[in-house]
Amino acid sequence: MAGENEFRNRLDAVAARIVEKALAHSLTIATAESCTGGVVSAAITEIAGSSAVFGTGFVTYSNAAKARLLKVPTDRLERFGAVSGEVAEAMAEGARREAGSDIAVSITGIAGPGGGSDPKPVGLVHFACASKLGTVHVERRFGPLGRSVVRQASAATALELIEETLDRLAQAEAG
Repeated sequence: MAGENEFRNRLDAVAARIVEKALAHSLTIATAESCTGGVVSAAITEIAGSSAVFGTGFVTYSNAAKARLLKVPTDRLERFGAVSGEVAEAMAEGARREAGSDIAVSITGIAGPGGGSDPKPVGLVHFACASKLGTVHVERRFGPLGRSVVRQASAATALELIEETLDRLAQAEAG
C-alpha cells in the first residue's frame, strides 16, 4: 500500500482534474466527511478556481451531526451504524440536498488505531456519491495502515469517486 506522500500527490492530481471537469460542465460539488475530517474539502479548495464549483463541505463526525446537518435518519444510524453503506448513501444524498449541489460525496469509516471490531475492522471505509444519476456506494478495507494513511487513502478514493461521477454525468449529457 502506498505511503502518505503518494496519497498526497494523488489527492492533488485528482482534485485538479475534478475542478477542471466540474468547471467545464458547470457542475457543483459538496462533501460530507466523517473519518477524513475535512481532508477532501481541503484538497479541493487547494486548487485555484475551486470556489466556482465547491461551496459546501460538511464535517459530520458524530451521529448527532449526521442527523442534524445531513438529515440522516436516526433509525438508519441505529440499525446499520455510522460506518455502513446505508449511512454513507444517506450522507451523500443529504449533502447534495442540503448544499443544493449537483454532486456530493460522503466518507464514513474507522481510521484507527482503535474502534474496530470483527465485522467492522480498522481501515473499513464506506463512500457514496450522489448525483442526478443516482447514488453509488463503494466499500474499501484499507487495513490497519495507521490513522493518517487511512485518512489520506480515503480522501483519494473519495476524489476518484467524484471524478468517476463527473465523467458519467458528462457522458449522459453528451448522450
